[in-house]
Amino acid sequence: MPISDIGAVEKLTAQLDSNNLVQYQLPLVSLHDDGAKQSIALNPLIGKTISLNFSGVIACKNCGKGIKKSYSQGYCYPCMAKLPQCDMCIMKPETCHFHLGTCRDPQWGERNCMIDHYVYLANSSGLKVGITRHTQLPTRWIDQGACQALPIFKVSTRLQSGLVETALADFISDKTNWRAMLKGEPEPLDLKARAEELIPEISLRLSQLRLKFGSDAVQELDENVQEIKYPVSQYLNKISSFNFDKTSTVTGVLLGIKGQYLIFDKGVINMRKFSSYQICIDY
Repeated sequence: MPISDIGAVEKLTAQLDSNNLVQYQLPLVSLHDDGAKQSIALNPLIGKTISLNFSGVIACKNCGKGIKKSYSQGYCYPCMAKLPQCDMCIMKPETCHFHLGTCRDPQWGERNCMIDHYVYLANSSGLKVGITRHTQLPTRWIDQGACQALPIFKVSTRLQSGLVETALADFISDKTNWRAMLKGEPEPLDLKARAEELIPEISLRLSQLRLKFGSDAVQELDENVQEIKYPVSQYLNKISSFNFDKTSTVTGVLLGIKGQYLIFDKGVINMRKFSSYQICIDY
């Protein structure tokens, strides 16, 4: 039976429960009710055979225009080319150009980039460094499928976070191996010990940043490690990906959810990749 009307996909939302287990929901934006959202609880569907059915329609999540291909996770090309959230500096924060007066939307930049950010260590497919706005913890870690995470620096702007991240990226990865992440849980790491090893390696870069931006621009933190558990009953030995651009129906037994991926018995699908695709769910 259908458990949803047709709606436009948005990225999975998630919260940690009291046992540090992620509780996932899939938001679908209604096509008929002024953008109202229905939110489908996904954890109860694990172990059931479900079908995701793509209608063939994609509509830009900014302007609503029907499109054949989406850019930057749900936008038409003109919106992607003009919106600040689609600028290259979002992927590479060390290239932020707000201070040059060339931000695509300075008010958006004030709200999203000129605010406190964290630099963190995480363990998803192994040790990595990342950055996020202070409002996005633990969401950012969950989106990346991290099983452990530790904020190590607090900074005043997105640019500063990117500069600290690139300094650390000389020593550890700043990427998640998504295939490895979906094959199982990584070996536990002592993130505090790794932070103690890494921070002295970038001491000169940190001194230069504090000299440039102010003595309190980069603050070292002493936080606890966040442990995160994912609702996965079984991992796959071999990872293959479903793609709505190639097949309109994705069906199978839902084995679990991790990061932004639904894990089926025959493959995985990255729901965030298909933002703005209009689907319904049956089981």
